[in-house]
Amino acid sequence: MEQMEHQMMGYDRTSAMFSPDGRLLQVEYAKKAVKQGITAVGVVCKDGVVLLADKRINERLLVPRSVDKVFQIDDHIIAASSGFMMDGRVLIERAQLIAQQHKVMNDEPMELIELVKEIADLKQFYTQYGGARPFGVSVLFAGVDDKPRLYVTDPTGIFFEYKATAIGEYENEVKSILNKDYKDNMSIDDGIKLALNALKVTMKKDFSMERIDGAYVTEKERTFVKIDKNRIMKFQK
Repeated sequence: MEQMEHQMMGYDRTSAMFSPDGRLLQVEYAKKAVKQGITAVGVVCKDGVVLLADKRINERLLVPRSVDKVFQIDDHIIAASSGFMMDGRVLIERAQLIAQQHKVMNDEPMELIELVKEIADLKQFYTQYGGARPFGVSVLFAGVDDKPRLYVTDPTGIFFEYKATAIGEYENEVKSILNKDYKDNMSIDDGIKLALNALKVTMKKDFSMERIDGAYVTEKERTFVKIDKNRIMKFQK
C-alpha cells in the first residue's frame, strides 16, 4: 500500500497530469473539498425554484445577517456554492458579470443553461492546463427560463440538471430525503419546507434558524426573492 502511495506521489502535483490508472488527482482532491463545505439544497417547484443553504456560523460574535450563502446572479437566476468559499465567490461574481454583459449586449436576459455552460467551461479549463489548481467548489444554479430549472456544476467542469439535489457536507443524506419526499407538483412553500426539513434532519444538533439562508425565483414574476427569517420560522415544526 505504501509503495502504491509512493508511486502516486508526483501525479498529484498538477491537474494536467494523468496518473497511471487514468485519474486526475488534483481534481479528485477538489471534489473532496466540496464534501467538506456548507450544505446547500435546491428544489424545483411547479411555480418556481428554491435554494436553501447552511451559513455554518460557528462564532458567537459573528453577525448572521452579514453572511450570505445564496446569491442573486440576475433577476431570474440565483446560485449557491459549497467548497472553498473564496473560489465560490470568484465564480459567483464571474457569473454575475457574464449575465449582466449579456443583458447589455443583447437587450434580453441570459438563459440559465448558457450561463451554466460558461461557468462549467471555466472550471474545465483549470483541469486541463498547468500553472493553477482546479476550483475547489460546486455551484448550484437555479432560475426560470421556459420553466423553473436547477443545475449543478462540479470541480471537473461537468454539469447536470436536477429536479432537486444538494451539495456539500451532507449531500448524500439530504439527497436520500429528497429522493423519498420530493413531488413534481410541489409549491414554493412546499419546496422551502422540504429543503428546511432535510437540513434539520441531517444537521441535527447543529441546526439553527440563524444558520439558514435562502431565496427563490417564481415562474410568474421571474424575480429574485430573499426568504426572510419569519417565513422560514413558520415551517419549523
